[in-house]
Amino acid sequence: MALHKVGKHPEETEERRRLSLNPFYGAADPLGSMTLAPPQHRLPEGPMAPATAYQFVHDELMLDGNSRLNLATFVTTWMEPEAGKLMAECRDKNMIDKDEYPRTAELERRCVAMLADLWHAPDPATTVGCSTTGSSEACMLSGMALKRRWAQRNKDRYPGARPNLVMGVNVQVCWDKFCNFWEVEPRLVPMEGDRFHLDPQAAADLCDENTIGVVAVLGSTFDGSYEPVQEVCAALDALQERTGLDIPVHVDGASGAMIAPFLDEDLAWDFRLPRVASINTSGHKYGLVYPGVGWALWRSPENLPEELVFRVNYLGGDMPTFALNFSRPGAQVVAQYYTFIRLGRDGYRAVQQTTRDVARSLAEKIDCLGDFHLLTRGDELPVFAVTTNPDVKNYDVFDVSRRLREAGWLVPAYTFPPHREDLSVLRFVCRNGFSADLAELLLEDLQRAMPELRAQSAPQSKDKAAATSFHH
Repeated sequence: MALHKVGKHPEETEERRRLSLNPFYGAADPLGSMTLAPPQHRLPEGPMAPATAYQFVHDELMLDGNSRLNLATFVTTWMEPEAGKLMAECRDKNMIDKDEYPRTAELERRCVAMLADLWHAPDPATTVGCSTTGSSEACMLSGMALKRRWAQRNKDRYPGARPNLVMGVNVQVCWDKFCNFWEVEPRLVPMEGDRFHLDPQAAADLCDENTIGVVAVLGSTFDGSYEPVQEVCAALDALQERTGLDIPVHVDGASGAMIAPFLDEDLAWDFRLPRVASINTSGHKYGLVYPGVGWALWRSPENLPEELVFRVNYLGGDMPTFALNFSRPGAQVVAQYYTFIRLGRDGYRAVQQTTRDVARSLAEKIDCLGDFHLLTRGDELPVFAVTTNPDVKNYDVFDVSRRLREAGWLVPAYTFPPHREDLSVLRFVCRNGFSADLAELLLEDLQRAMPELRAQSAPQSKDKAAATSFHH
């Protein structure tokens, strides 16, 4: 969570603000609720009518961006009313109380089994997994399991030896956090030329006896491309033949693990590869659930050290749990189960195919404008990244992002990490609910902005770091 500094604000001085509100939102005496507004940075002295409090907060939130027009986020921004109703019915249930809410716990167990089957686990009945608040927590748990297994195998050397984790420089920031929090050395494979994600041989070359695992990302957040998981495993197989080092692979499938099973069924990236020890995904991304749910699965109980598992009594039996968070609502897990049974394989395939079709079509039309170069085309994740052509000198991607924002569209512009800091791109994330019609409207707004952008004498963005933010 973000850290906020608390200080004296002008509105908290003796000069009080007056609350201006439509009288219809007041109490029985309308004017009684139109006196003083509550302070913004300390608790008010007394209560106010619920309708007044609601409207006060509601009006301020209208200044947020429209989530449906947010092409920066991977997170689901639309669900069916029936899903919302189920979530409202379950938001007071605490997921950790599995003995008090046994049916919610059972739905979580079923979701794990469904994902194990979807990801070709050797025996879905024995695959272990759990729900989380998102992929960030799932990655933390998976990293902890990798480190603990490595420590068990190196009891004679650890804690003297420092463990390391090999991954591409394009990984999501949660992996940097994991390495920081759990004192693991991050070994990052840099981007080179037109390769924007992990190189299999470069990853193997960074491994040694202290490597706890290699992270392969199925769907890089920088450009939407899949990392070559099968090739990474093959490189590590060759490494084991030469050196005896047995390095497990974790697949960060935050987005791609809910795309590839339906649209790229022949692609080997999951538990079909014996070296893949664990997989995570975000239910609230292409799992099609509102924010607040992720999943972590391990190939077998041997891949998740027993001492990391917390056990509670469940219907007179044993319910293992493994999570960083303790109390959290069961609503998102219920919504995930609803979506699984609501859509099934064919439904998910139709939704994801439509999303990919929209992404590919929009990418091709932007390419036809002539000003842009496509790094990816939306044919893996429904995500693509573009940069300006070398001969475009009048404006840059930060100018484009700003002009689109004026029309309500949130499209992030950002620079790539080492060794490609010279490359600045726009990234378009297409999700369920971003229809072909909306894509046409976006294209029209982009075309409308082009004459003025082309007429600029030079790019207008002075501070590119502050020009926009890069949202995962």
